Amino acid sequence: MGGESTTHTAPQSAGGTGKGPAGGRTGQRLSGLAVALGLVLFLASFGWGAVVYRPYTVPTTSMAPTIGAGDRVLAQRVDGADVRRGDVVVFKDATWGDAPMVKRVVAVGGDTVACCQDGRLTVNGKEIEEPYLPDGEAGSANFPTVTVPEGRLFLLGDERHGSLDSTAHLTDAASGSVARDKVSARVDAVVWPMDGMLPRATGFEALGGSLSEPGPLRTIGAMAVVGAVLVLGGAAYGPIAQRAARNRSRTESTSAH
Repeated sequence: MGGESTTHTAPQSAGGTGKGPAGGRTGQRLSGLAVALGLVLFLASFGWGAVVYRPYTVPTTSMAPTIGAGDRVLAQRVDGADVRRGDVVVFKDATWGDAPMVKRVVAVGGDTVACCQDGRLTVNGKEIEEPYLPDGEAGSANFPTVTVPEGRLFLLGDERHGSLDSTAHLTDAASGSVARDKVSARVDAVVWPMDGMLPRATGFEALGGSLSEPGPLRTIGAMAVVGAVLVLGGAAYGPIAQRAARNRSRTESTSAH
């Protein structure tokens, strides 16, 4: 007398054949890889930024409206030899004070600079378009022609009415100029408030030569965003896949009945 044989069918996993509860081993591996890659990008962006950039808080309105009092800026560490006309730089000169200052380079060694002709700054006899200035500000900083010594920079604030810049030091031995090696950084962006990258001073292109290229801030920001998206997306995959599997299981159970 043989007993009845019973065939047991192994239940399929909620995610289907060959799949685990979180949507399958392949999905889990990919989500883990996304999280790992995202963390690498996110942390690398902050590391790169810390090496390349320095934060500063600008205490005065001398660079308004480009940079307001209390604004937080990011400045790329640069060698003074790489500074060009139109750059907004951070420098420290004992004759100007003990604190770092932020001004715009309007002339470099060998240039002749004066203000104003037709209400505009002139460098090497050419009028310079300065759209970043407040209305009518160019003509408020009248000063005679100055020849900038080699290896030095002539610096002005964008708010030129009463700005403590090269015009306040014209009687110094160097005619108000600052040595290139006093510059420690070049401002790339205003990050608080989030005004973004500084516009390029294209008016100085009329003098020949190229302007400084922006630093890698946009690339660093893109790395941080992509890294964050990968981390969040990879971390969210498991719960989403589990919920989808449960929904499929309920649907199949309802259909079976």
